[in-house]
Amino acid sequence: MPLVPTHHAGNGFAVASEQGRICALAARGQRDLRQCVRAYPSLFPNPPVDDTMLSALALSTAFIAPWCSVEQLRVANRASLWVTAEDWQVDRVATSADAVRSIVSACQAVADGATPDVDCALGQLLAEIRDELATGAGFTEWQPVWREEVHRMLTADIREWEWRHSARPPSFTEYLDNADNYGASFVNVSHWVVTGDAQTRSHLPELIAASREVQRILRLSNDLASYERDIRSGDLNALLLVDREEVSRQLRDGIRACQDHLHTLEVTCPREALYLAREAGFTTGFYHGADYWGDSER
Repeated sequence: MPLVPTHHAGNGFAVASEQGRICALAARGQRDLRQCVRAYPSLFPNPPVDDTMLSALALSTAFIAPWCSVEQLRVANRASLWVTAEDWQVDRVATSADAVRSIVSACQAVADGATPDVDCALGQLLAEIRDELATGAGFTEWQPVWREEVHRMLTADIREWEWRHSARPPSFTEYLDNADNYGASFVNVSHWVVTGDAQTRSHLPELIAASREVQRILRLSNDLASYERDIRSGDLNALLLVDREEVSRQLRDGIRACQDHLHTLEVTCPREALYLAREAGFTTGFYHGADYWGDSER
């Protein structure tokens, strides 16, 4: 149900002006994403990767970190787009376990610093992200953390692919523990490489732990929104493992626990704690009415 306006005219002007500024960030981010899609057409078939999806990705990044510049949001935008491409390659393009492992090993090698093969578009895009991050002065310190996030996400994708093609589905706990395949923590760490300071680096273990809590919230929110599509496509979904009431309960409990965790981080890392809170809030709100993949038969 739409919210009833509560602002008087003066506040309404200020609020709308700020929202307009954030949407301008998103519009410029979308243009960059469109350029990326044009540079790697094999990674982004349309459907499902259309302008609506690119707009949604750019809007999410802009509203989650509205204090950032377009340049500071560029890596987060492109990392989110790369997760989309990687998900499509593993779930829809790969036709065997060997093909999935080939994709994963190629991208893990890029995360480790290797030059991607000329015919590996997914690795080339990841290398572009890596090389842009490497231009920052602190990347030597960040690189092992970023590399670990790439490895965790790709390993989780292998695990989910094996579950989908085996006779034994995972338990709900196993499934939720595998939420790294959602890719949010990879995107978050990529963003912090660009925007983080010494304080961010000194509290990385706590921040990444909180990021994983947010990631599980997003995993469950996505599953509640995409159940019908996942049934059509044969994807795993939490609602195939437990009923909707249990998923909703786990989601509520996860949000409460995450809010408590973020409250403690506000003292040492206020900007990053706010970033994670806005990520959880924006994405759960978005999934109430839409899905990044839209109506395609993904």
